[in-house]
Parts: sequence; structure tokens; C-alpha cells
Amino acid sequence: MESSQNALQCGDKTLDLSRPKIMGILNVTPDSFSDGGRFLGLDKALEHAESMLAAGADILDVGGESTRPGAADVSVQQELDRILPVIEAINTRFDTIISLDTSKSAVIREGAGAGARLINDVRALREPDALETAVETGLPVCLMHMQGQPRSMQQAPEYSDVLAEVTQFLMDRRQVCIDAGIPASQIVIDPGFGFGKNLEHNLTLLQGLETLCDNAPVLIGLSRKRMFANILNNDSVSRVVASVTAALLCVQRGASIVRVHDVEETAHALAVYRAVDEL
Repeated sequence: MESSQNALQCGDKTLDLSRPKIMGILNVTPDSFSDGGRFLGLDKALEHAESMLAAGADILDVGGESTRPGAADVSVQQELDRILPVIEAINTRFDTIISLDTSKSAVIREGAGAGARLINDVRALREPDALETAVETGLPVCLMHMQGQPRSMQQAPEYSDVLAEVTQFLMDRRQVCIDAGIPASQIVIDPGFGFGKNLEHNLTLLQGLETLCDNAPVLIGLSRKRMFANILNNDSVSRVVASVTAALLCVQRGASIVRVHDVEETAHALAVYRAVDEL
């Protein structure tokens, strides 16, 4: 299933969405849920960036604040200190699109100035001045749904109809962004798997993903989520195979971008999928 929108204009680069794209995760944080601390130094971050690009990543998503359940807040200066050297170095050394995973207006502004070309916000540009700053950058944005905040979002999430409520929230935020001056063609949406959702909520969203994909390009972040440990009833087993399977299911249902830790494995799965789908 192809995306209904063909491209995002990411500054001086165009991201072709006629085929699903892989976003490689580059967390420069000490406490992210899966790879916290592994790529905190500049050299390690650049080495990992290079390996993900070689493995098939189309975008690198740089984040300086963990949003795992229970995560502590990070100051603006801490976040800038973590992400700016990495963005600047990637922008200098590699020909790729850098996505900036942040909610703070100052980080959006400085990150765009350093070379970020896509704003990926788990809070859907609801923080003070975030929307206005995103408009000023002229960059495309990804708006994610999250019930609550990272510290408490997984304590007792509740919905009457999770698919309808998530869809409505994202369409409302999309319209707010359009009214503020962001072109509809520059807006991606993300249902926010695991952000204020239990296993049943996540599976319901995955089952009904085509509903979201009919409205806008969709980015999916399911990589190594706890939901797979729950499905497998095993918290110690690797989540790579489960993550790649879920990414493939999302692409089949119309997702335009899959945000993953395991780039090479995901790229191999998508290559097989395309070989069959494009016969």
C-alpha cells in the first residue's frame, strides 16, 4: 500500500514518500529505554549514525530527552548541549535528512539552525511557543498523540474508543498547525504507540492503522516497545524480530515512515516486501 502523499520538503532536501522510509533512532541521552547512554558521546553518536545510514536509514532522528515511561524532565540547555554538536557533525559529514525529536521551542529553533530538517514532537507542538517556532523554521513536522506525560502516562491509560480518539486528536492538531501556517503537505502524524496506551490499545491502533493513513502520512514508532514483551510473555527475549514484524505490518497498512533501532533488519524485511508488492 502506497502513501497518499508523495513527498515532504525538508529544507533543501526532498523526502520521497512514494515508498516507505526508515528513520533510524539516535538517542544522545543517558536514560532512553532501549539504548540509553550508548551513543551519548559525539564519536559514538557519529559512528552509530554512519552505521545506520550504511544499513539503509533514510532519516536520522536525533533526540536529547528520553520520553520513556517515568522519564525525568531535561532542561533546555541540557538538551541543546546533547543534540547540537551531533546535528552539526552529521550535517557536515553525511548527506541525509536529520529529524529532531523535541518539544521545546528553543531546541526547535537552534536545532533547525544547526541542520535539522524535520521536527518530530511527541507533544504535537503544544508546548509554549513550539508551534510558532516550527512555523518560523518552515520545516515539516510530525505530530504525535500522547495521553498524559512521560512520568505518568502508563499508570492507567483509558479510552472509550482509542482509534477514534487518537484520530480525532491528531486531526485537530493537524488543523491547528494548518491554521498557523504549516502546509498540510508538510504534516506527518504518529499515533504514539506506548505513549499512554496499554497492550490492547496498541493492538487496536495497529489493527485500524489504515484509518489514520487515509488522512495523512503516518510515522510509526514501535521499535523494541514493551508491548512485545507482553505479547511474548517474556521480558528477557530480544524484541528485534517482533519489532521488524510490527514495522512490516504497519507498512502493509499504509505507514509512510517507520522509526526503528534495528535499521538493517528492517531494511531487509522491507526489501522482501517491496520485491513481492511491486511485481
